Amino acid sequence: MAEVEELQELALATTSNEVAAPTEKKVKKIIRRKKRPARPQIDPSSIKSELKQTGTTFNIWYNKWSGGDREDKYLSQEHAKGRCNIALDTGYTRADNVSSSYYCLFFARGICPKGQDCEYLHRLPTLHTHVTPNQDIFGRDKFSDYRDDMGGVGSFTRQNRTIYVGRITVTDDIEEIVARHFAEWGEIERIRVLNSRGVAFITYKNEANAQFAKEAMAHQSLDGNEILNVRWATADPNPMAQKREARLIEEQAVEAIRRALPEEFVAEIEGKDPEARKRRKIESCYGLAGYEAPDEVHFARGKNAVNPRGREGYELETEQRLMIEAAEAEEAAQRQEDEKDAILSSSTLALLRSAQVTVASKPKPGAPSGPLVAYDSDSD
Repeated sequence: MAEVEELQELALATTSNEVAAPTEKKVKKIIRRKKRPARPQIDPSSIKSELKQTGTTFNIWYNKWSGGDREDKYLSQEHAKGRCNIALDTGYTRADNVSSSYYCLFFARGICPKGQDCEYLHRLPTLHTHVTPNQDIFGRDKFSDYRDDMGGVGSFTRQNRTIYVGRITVTDDIEEIVARHFAEWGEIERIRVLNSRGVAFITYKNEANAQFAKEAMAHQSLDGNEILNVRWATADPNPMAQKREARLIEEQAVEAIRRALPEEFVAEIEGKDPEARKRRKIESCYGLAGYEAPDEVHFARGKNAVNPRGREGYELETEQRLMIEAAEAEEAAQRQEDEKDAILSSSTLALLRSAQVTVASKPKPGAPSGPLVAYDSDSD
């Protein structure tokens, strides 16, 4: 027993004297992903220059078909040549280095052959994408009214976020299929499917996404072999829908005004700053007891503003203007002193320098020619 206890003590001593191996520190590597360039959606060599008939008359001046206002009579009988894949096709192009660039129309249709060399954006619009009322996101001009078939670019008289989709093959889960296909192009506000007529109405939260979806899903298919007929939706006659649309436009206008006004003024109006009212009374009295300047005076901006913060940026312009006027006055005075000592005034000298006198040279007589050239005469 004693020998066993001694062996255990020796084992404990040896284990206590051993030094544990240092553990390796785990270092997290931050991998920064580079921006992916946009890829060509189709092979450039597969592009054909022939123009298919999309109208009744060929216009030789614009090199396209015209006549007739129903586009689906010719085009929508054929399936689209390509379809945009946002997950694979999105990337940076030359337009990313230029501000206020438009989106690529051929990218939305899935047939852009340029890739990263394209002069337009290859990505989806976002909620912060600025949409001008006179043009769409692809840079095409809008018109005063819609076409008879509700196709084309659209009208600038109404903000349309709803698209009409026809020729849908009705199934039991058609609403889920429509939502899955059209949610690729942006956030959807609501979807309404009419099973009896085989049509659907999709409303996006942003008008830019509706414009992109209209071009991306034109002549495409859902899960079947149908060819979709995508158009702009007419105005909803439902009074509740009209009120909802008007309320949305008012909210957008309020947000634009809120961004344009000073932050302290917005906080005071909305009641987010409880001490703003007391501070306003102290600042707007301007040393006059019982006086409170109105909003148009207190928040005015310019060189003559009463509030010192309203004159910020304008005082420097005034000083520069005074310095320029003083320098011009000194130059005029120096010029007058120089004219007194000189014989001719500076204006006269300037006119003489700028004047260019040209003297017409006398043409030299030509060499004589003829049969009597060798004969000479002493008479003049």
